Amino acid sequence: MTFAALAQAPNRRRTEARLLAFVVAIAVFGYAYTGLSMTGRLPGGLPGFSVSMVFVALVPHLVLRRFAPRADPLILPLATLLTGIGLVLLHRLDLTYAQTRHPKIAEAASGQLVWTVIGVAVCIVILLVLRDHRILQRYIYLMMAVALVLLMAPAFFGADMYGAKRWILLGPLSLQPGEFVKIMISVFFAGYLTVNRDALALAGRRVMGVQLPPGRQLGPIFTIWVISLLVLIFERDLGTSLIFFGVFVIMLYMATGRTSWVVCGLLMAVVGAAVVGSLEPHVHGRVTAWLDPMRAFTKQGRAELMSDQLAQALFSFGSGGISGTGLGQGHPELIGFAGNSDFILTTVGEELGLAGVMAVLMLYVLLAQRGLRVGLTARDPFSKLLAVGLAGALLLQVFVVSGGVTGLIPLTGKALPFLAKGGSSLVANWVMVAVLLRISDHAQRRREPVR
Repeated sequence: MTFAALAQAPNRRRTEARLLAFVVAIAVFGYAYTGLSMTGRLPGGLPGFSVSMVFVALVPHLVLRRFAPRADPLILPLATLLTGIGLVLLHRLDLTYAQTRHPKIAEAASGQLVWTVIGVAVCIVILLVLRDHRILQRYIYLMMAVALVLLMAPAFFGADMYGAKRWILLGPLSLQPGEFVKIMISVFFAGYLTVNRDALALAGRRVMGVQLPPGRQLGPIFTIWVISLLVLIFERDLGTSLIFFGVFVIMLYMATGRTSWVVCGLLMAVVGAAVVGSLEPHVHGRVTAWLDPMRAFTKQGRAELMSDQLAQALFSFGSGGISGTGLGQGHPELIGFAGNSDFILTTVGEELGLAGVMAVLMLYVLLAQRGLRVGLTARDPFSKLLAVGLAGALLLQVFVVSGGVTGLIPLTGKALPFLAKGGSSLVANWVMVAVLLRISDHAQRRREPVR
């Protein structure tokens, strides 16, 4: 191996180390500023938070130096920064909820910090154990079977919370299996499409200028469409259904390069959402509240339309303006119990303004871009499709959450990745980070010249 190739890995890790130091400084400053802004003094948990952020940044960085030295240098800093921002926002919300003594809302920041450490530890274990991600291709059918069991489990054994069945209660803990399903189905689709992409790329009839696939090849997309509808009907989980079906369409287009698959997928998604939205009461209520949020705010209509969260979110974004009211100076408690989960973006919009929302969304776009770049640099089809699938799942989840709270689409109830409260979501996202880091290291090794 050339000297330039050997020198490339340390340079990547030095860049990563500098970015991580900057990320830790931002998170610690935000935590301290929140306490000063709301209570007039530094928060008592500042030393513990600072040590935890150093651990979250330093330990995976050292593991990458030893076991994945050529991994992408931006993925870990971006994920750490988003996690740190989420911890700061949850701490800020905890202070407000404690002052208002809201009966349904418990402290979330300390628990989220514990889940952050767990998620980073899982990420480290995956990097140590999974030396070659391509071994996952041997177990794609097993993964799909486990994913289907996890996907359907909330419909039969889950708890009905806030109108949807997406949680499984395990004693005092609750698990959202859909967060892990998005990773498993990405692995399955990558392996399945690697083997069958030639058959799926066949051209059929041309309708209105679009080359449709042959009828016999529509079976896979029809099956996935039916499964996503079943999730939507029995679990009333619009977000998981959209992500499940959307990831398959994105990876199918990546494997075949045919726009006809995207057209078929969009048409099937629209038809399915329209039918279920008209027949299923909970989904219909969310669609109606989305079409007229002020009606729900003024307490008109039926009971399922009485949620004023979307209207309060729009008020929150409007009061934030361009630069926001300042961290700790808003009123996110008006949204209620969802302020620290699927509506956490409204806190950013109110207190950091449009500039803060765009900055957070840009961090997600950059993280997804690095995942797509990993897919483009990978040499084997399985690695390409897996990286694109994981990046696509991240973008879809950010879209359905941010689109719901801004009124672009109906509310889905999903957690905003890395930011919102939720241990299952946080651990699953750090698993995704670990897989992307492993793929990027493998792809860069394949690109380096050897003597």
